[in-house]
Amino acid sequence: MQSLPVIVGFGGYNAAGRSSSHQGFRRMVLESLPTQEREQTIIGLACLMSLVKWDGECYRDSDNNAHDSASVAATFAQQVIDGTLIRRLENAIYDPDQVLSQKRVTVQPGDDGDVVFKLSRRDMPEKVPAHWQVEPENGSFEVRSRDNGEFLVPVYTRQAAQAAGQLPSGFDPAAQYNSRFHPRGLQMTLLGASDALHSVGVPWELIADSVRPDEIGVYGSSVFGQMSQEGFGGLLQSRLKGERSTSKQLALGLNTMPADFVNAYVLGSVGHTEAITGACASFLYVLQAAVKDIRSGRRRVAIVGNAEASLTPEIFEGFTNMGALGTDEGLCKLDGSSIPDWRRASRPFGDNCGFTLAEGTQFVVLMDDALAIQLGADIHGAVSDVFINADGLKKSISAPGAGNYVSFGKAVASAVAVFGEEAVKEHSFIHAHGSSTPANRVTESEIFDRVAGAFGIKDWPVTAVKSYVGHSIASASGDQLMAALGTFKYQLIPGIKTIDAVAADVHQTHLSYPLADLDVQSRGMELAFINSKGFGGNNATAVVVAPNRVEAMLSRRHGAEMNGYRTRREQTRKAAADYAARADQGQLDVVYRFGEPVIDEGEIRISPTGMRVPGYEHDVVFDRVNPWEDMA
Repeated sequence: MQSLPVIVGFGGYNAAGRSSSHQGFRRMVLESLPTQEREQTIIGLACLMSLVKWDGECYRDSDNNAHDSASVAATFAQQVIDGTLIRRLENAIYDPDQVLSQKRVTVQPGDDGDVVFKLSRRDMPEKVPAHWQVEPENGSFEVRSRDNGEFLVPVYTRQAAQAAGQLPSGFDPAAQYNSRFHPRGLQMTLLGASDALHSVGVPWELIADSVRPDEIGVYGSSVFGQMSQEGFGGLLQSRLKGERSTSKQLALGLNTMPADFVNAYVLGSVGHTEAITGACASFLYVLQAAVKDIRSGRRRVAIVGNAEASLTPEIFEGFTNMGALGTDEGLCKLDGSSIPDWRRASRPFGDNCGFTLAEGTQFVVLMDDALAIQLGADIHGAVSDVFINADGLKKSISAPGAGNYVSFGKAVASAVAVFGEEAVKEHSFIHAHGSSTPANRVTESEIFDRVAGAFGIKDWPVTAVKSYVGHSIASASGDQLMAALGTFKYQLIPGIKTIDAVAADVHQTHLSYPLADLDVQSRGMELAFINSKGFGGNNATAVVVAPNRVEAMLSRRHGAEMNGYRTRREQTRKAAADYAARADQGQLDVVYRFGEPVIDEGEIRISPTGMRVPGYEHDVVFDRVNPWEDMA
C-alpha cells in the first residue's frame, strides 16, 4: 500500500497576483465571478500593488484618503486590471526602450597626426597598450596614439519583444522583508514558500515535530539561476563593465538556491533537499521527485516549487535571437496594426508568433495521506503520478519530439487505471503547455487529439494559462497547477481569451478549446492533466486529483478516522482563512529566519541506530534493513 501525496498548501506569485486562497486564479476569471468575490479579488490585489494600505480601520490611498471596501473596489478596479496579467514590461525592472549595451568602435588617427586624449590616474589601465605614448600631466595622463584603437561605447537600444508576464504593478518583493541584496529570484522564493506554508493553516512547528527530520524534503530549483545584478548577471558582466564582482554573486547565482534558501531561511530543515531542472518542465521534475518519495514512504512532508526571475535584457535577447519570443513586430504583423497589442501577446492555439517571457514563483506543500489526516490538514487535491520522458533523436535541441506522446499517454492510462474510464472521459480537462509558438500549437494539439482518440474521449477541454501570465520557465507548470486547483474550487475553466479563433492547423477532432471561461459545474471536474514541454526534450505530464475525489479515496482507506479528521480540519481552515484575510490586506508575513541560532554540531548525539540533532523533536533513524539480502 502506497501513501497518497496530497496537497495541503499552495502559494506563490505571478502576473495574476498571489496564488494562495486562489487570488491569482480569481484574477484570471474575474469577469465570471459573483460580485462579492470579484470585489474581494480587486481589494486584495489593490493592497498587494500598494494602491491602498489597510491601517486597521480602513483602507488609505497614497494621498491618505480613507476608503471602505466598496470604495476600493470601485475606485481602483481599472488600475488593478491594467496592472496585472501580461502587459508591456514596466520600468520598475528596466526600460525596454533604453536597454544599455556596448558598441565596439575603432578610433583612427586623423590626417594631422595622433589621437590625443586624457585619462585620470584611476582610469589608466595596469597594462598600457604598446601603441600608446603616455605622459603624466597634473595628476592625470595625456595619451597619444598613432595607431587604430578599439573602444567600447555605451549605447541604448530598443528591445524587440516588450510584452511580459511581470508581477503586479507596484508589488516589490524586496520591500516585503529585509532582502539583504538578494537576487530577485530568491526574493520571490522566500515570498512564494512563505505563502504556501501559511496557507496550510497548521503551524510549521507542529508539522515538523510530527515527523522525523529526514522525513521532510525540499524540492526546488530555477532554470537560469539568478541572472539579476546580485547573482550571475552581475558576476558575468562585472569584468566587461570595468567593475568588481562581489563575494556573493557566484554563490547566490546557483540554480539550486531556491531549495537552499527554503531549507536555510524558511524551514531550518536538515531533511532531504533536491534541486532538479528540466527546462520549461522543471516544476514537474521536482514535483515528480517529491511524489515518488512520498509514495514510497521515504518522505512524509515535501515543500515543492520553483522561482524564476527571467525578465532581463540578456534572456529576452537570447530567446528573441532563437525566434522563440513574440516580438512587437510580429504582433503588429498578426494584427495588421502599427501598435502591438501587448495584453494579447500570448495566444496559445491561435494564430501566434512566439511566447511571452514571464517571472514568477510557485510552491506546494505535500503530505502523505496519513499525516494529513492526523494533523487535520485541509486537502486541496492530490498528485497521483508524474511522468517524464525524453524525445530521443532530434534534428534540433529546441524542436519538439516523441517524448511528450509517451509522458501524456502514460498519464492518461494511469488515470484510467486508478479512477476509471468515466472519470477521465467525462470529468477531466487538460492544462496545456500552450507556449504560443506556431510549432507548439500544432504538435501539442496533435498529441492530445491522438491520445483522446485512442481512449475514446470526446470534446476534451483544453486550456492554457500562459495566455494570462506568460511563460515563467521553471515555475511555468506550477502556474498551470495553481490554475487547476482553482478550477476544482470554482468549477470554472479559464478560457483562452487572447485568441479570436483556434488556428486552422490546430488538431481538434476530439478536443474543445474554450475561448471564454467555461462553467463545468454540471460536469464536475475531478482530474486535471498538467502537460509541459521543455527545450532539449524535457517532457512531463502530471495527474492532479480534485479534493472531493481525494476525500472519497481517503474515506475508503481511513474509515471512521475521517470523522475526527473533519473536526480537526475546521480549525485548520479557520487559521488558513485568517492568513488569507491578512494577506488580502497586504500583510504577507514573509518568513526569513536569518540570524537565528544555528545548530551546535558538537551536541549531535550518534548511536548505531540513529542520531539526535538538537532542536528537533524526533531522532534521525538509520535504515538498517538490507534490501539485497537475497544476494548477500
